[in-house]
Amino acid sequence: MSRTAVLTVASAARREHLERQRRILAEVAPEALRVEVWLDQTLPDWVPNAAALTLHVPPGPHGLRVGEGRNRAAAAALAAGADLLVFLDVDCLPGADLLPRYRAAAAAAPDALLSGPVTYLTSVQRPSTAAELPGHTRPHRARPLLADGEIRLATRDEYALFWSLSFAVTPAAWRRLGGFHDGYEGYGAEDTDLAWTARAAGIELRWVGGAHAYHQWHPVSSPPWRHLDDILRNGAAFHRRWGEWPMGGWLDAFAAAGAIERRGDGWARVA
Repeated sequence: MSRTAVLTVASAARREHLERQRRILAEVAPEALRVEVWLDQTLPDWVPNAAALTLHVPPGPHGLRVGEGRNRAAAAALAAGADLLVFLDVDCLPGADLLPRYRAAAAAAPDALLSGPVTYLTSVQRPSTAAELPGHTRPHRARPLLADGEIRLATRDEYALFWSLSFAVTPAAWRRLGGFHDGYEGYGAEDTDLAWTARAAGIELRWVGGAHAYHQWHPVSSPPWRHLDDILRNGAAFHRRWGEWPMGGWLDAFAAAGAIERRGDGWARVA
């Protein structure tokens, strides 16, 4: 019998999003193995979920350890017998077909990294049931839009479009990936690093039509000013590993605002 695990890393700042995700996931996939990883320093009383395995990965010296949290979640799910790992960001709600589409794609391509479309909800779109989600479907245009049930192999350049908001892998593919690199703390770069790891290892990235996730609204800034130091630190770590800088659009925006400047082959704050 197959056992799909849904893995989510969370923090206190996303309580409302997590609780909405819990409700809709229980509605569309009550049979799924649920693993939740708490990333803040301590666990509030409301965190434990009777329907989930709850883990705690406290922050490192530079911030939340998102990648390590996902790695721990995967390890727990595999130990519990999961044969498909679905990573779903705490901000994201699962469409009714998200798990079935990922399962079908995994059956067709068990060695691939699987990625479904993500719709960004507006501030007034706060669905409370799965039945409300299809009416909001408007996948982000930066990524390929496929017909429901269609699966397409990504081009080499499209690995740059991978987001860790919603993706799935079989245990074999996860072990081949080796999980998220532990050199990133705080905001940014860990998902691009995973995509580059997959590409370097010859692991296919496949786009999965119909595996819809819905990103819940929260305030953001563009570029993300409060994460500037994280972006510089994690971007430098990425550069050491891959010889290039990720998040180029944000770096260019920070530079245009006079906050950072090029120094050699790197970036640094302007004094």
